[in-house]
Amino acid sequence: LLCQAMLRRASHDARILPPEALTLRDGALFDGAVEIDLVYNRLTDFLLETPSLAPLRAAYEAGSVVLTPHPRAHATHADKSLLALLSDEEWLLRQGVPEATRALFSARIPRTELVDELSRERLWGERNGLYFKPVRGFGSGGVHRGDELTPGTWAKVQDGQYVAQRLVRPSDRTIAVGGRAVPFQMDVRAYAYDGEIQLLGARLYRGSTTNLRTPGGGFAPVYVETGGPDASVACWEDCPVRGARRDLLIDSPS
Repeated sequence: LLCQAMLRRASHDARILPPEALTLRDGALFDGAVEIDLVYNRLTDFLLETPSLAPLRAAYEAGSVVLTPHPRAHATHADKSLLALLSDEEWLLRQGVPEATRALFSARIPRTELVDELSRERLWGERNGLYFKPVRGFGSGGVHRGDELTPGTWAKVQDGQYVAQRLVRPSDRTIAVGGRAVPFQMDVRAYAYDGEIQLLGARLYRGSTTNLRTPGGGFAPVYVETGGPDASVACWEDCPVRGARRDLLIDSPS
C-alpha cells in the first residue's frame, strides 16, 4: 500500500490485484478496461504454472508486459538446484571456471546435491549432517533438518524436488531479554540488486528459522564501518544484541 501510494503521487496508475483479475485480450494484459504494462510479481508460483496465471504467463511470453521478477530470473538466480552445480568442483572445472572463483565457491557454498533415485539411499544414511530443501522453496518452507526427519517426511522429500545440503551450524549470540541472558541463533543477510548490496540485516531466532515471534528475536540492524577506500568493512549487530563482536568481515567496502 505504501508503494502504491508513492507511485500514485508520481502520477502512475498502480493497482494491487489478484491474478484472477487479469485478462488477456489481443495479446495484451488487462484489468477490466485498463491495459497493464508492468507487473511487480509477488507470487510464489515462480514458473507461473497455476491455471489462474495463464493470462499473465501468456503476456510475459509474448513480451507485452514487463514482469519483475520473472521465471527466467528465478531459474537463473534462485532455483536451489543451481547450488548443486556451484558446489561441484569437477563440473566447475569442466566449465572453465577460474581457480580463484572455484576456491571462493568452495569456501562459501555448502556442498549440495540433488535428491534422486541414485542418491536417496546414501543421503538417508548421511541425513544427520544434512539439510533438505525444496528447489523452488521460499521463506524456509518445507525445509527439514536431517536429524529430525521421520520416515513419513522422508518419503515426501525423496519423491519431490529437493536438494540435500551439508549442515552448517548458525552463529550463536546471547542477548538480554527481560533482565536475563537468553541464547539465540543468528545469521546475516545481504539484500542485493544488480550486483550491489542494498541492505544488510541480521536475523535472531530460537528453534525454527521461520520463528520471528520469540521475545528478543526478529530482525536486527547491521552497521557498516569503513576506514577508507582500501579498508575492510566490519559488520556487527547492535541493539538488541549486547556486547557483539566485530568479527563479521567483508573483503572490500563494495
